[in-house]
Amino acid sequence: MKIRYSIINSTNKSIINSTMNNILTAQELKTRGVKALSERLKKNGEVIISVRGENSYVVMSVDHYNYLKETELEAAIARTEQDIAAGKFKKQTVAEHLKDLKNV
Repeated sequence: MKIRYSIINSTNKSIINSTMNNILTAQELKTRGVKALSERLKKNGEVIISVRGENSYVVMSVDHYNYLKETELEAAIARTEQDIAAGKFKKQTVAEHLKDLKNV
């Protein structure tokens, strides 16, 4: 088995440090509550909640969540436009479409 090594550049280090600094244990959340979340959200855009040592949840501001949803929708629209430009679609009646759905 071949072992591969990779070099961590300064960008990767900052991502790793940022991720490690925004982890909040479930116990700390239980004892400090929303204040603990607020403090970390000010430093980072999101907070990871760790339960029994496993990263389980992500908390973020509503603005950040809305931004992510908007980005996701824009990507879906772009993929759809690419499919249309490439001719990857078909025109059919509602009845034909329903028949296709039943056959899937």
